Amino acid sequence: MVILSRIYTRTGDDGSTALGDFSRTSKNDPRLTAYADTDETGSCIGVAIACGGLRDDLDTMLTRVQNELFDVGADLCTPLVAEPEFPPLRVKQPWIDDLETDCDRLNGEVETLRSFILPGGTPGAAHLHVARTVARRAERSAWAAIEAYGDAEVPAGGEREIGGVNPLTAMYLNRLSDLLFLAARVANLQRGGDVLWQPGGGRETAPDKER
Repeated sequence: MVILSRIYTRTGDDGSTALGDFSRTSKNDPRLTAYADTDETGSCIGVAIACGGLRDDLDTMLTRVQNELFDVGADLCTPLVAEPEFPPLRVKQPWIDDLETDCDRLNGEVETLRSFILPGGTPGAAHLHVARTVARRAERSAWAAIEAYGDAEVPAGGEREIGGVNPLTAMYLNRLSDLLFLAARVANLQRGGDVLWQPGGGRETAPDKER
């Protein structure tokens, strides 16, 4: 059970914050940046859903993703520890597999791209494109945290080094950005398709890659 009876605590007024294992770290910690960007991704998806106009199956899928992103954030904020007394939420491979299955399903509904596309179209699609770009940033932040702390588990209890970061979090965010791209394309089917890129704002023709 989660009980949030008081929202402000003043404990972060010194520029520090608590991680999932109750240790303190700087608010500039790359680990914190990663789960903050993940939180922003979920918020952007919420705006896309709130806009309305998305198909019911997209709403259901995206709501599931929002729940998973909460767990991704919980994983990122909790250093890896071997055999913890209370196992925390961790991203697992089946979550990534599910995203790939969703990608394959949505990709089967849209035409093969022969041009880049612009973020736009319906309000829902436009917000999904925003969510896609934020998910890419969250992925980069996750890899930065992994680079800073590694991906190793440390022994539980006693004096120890700070545990690593689960690399599956970054992989999840990578697949999610792909899924959000495809979800935006599907959302634009109701307007007849994607908003296509026009080289030079329409003043030039696209490069002929077959030459």
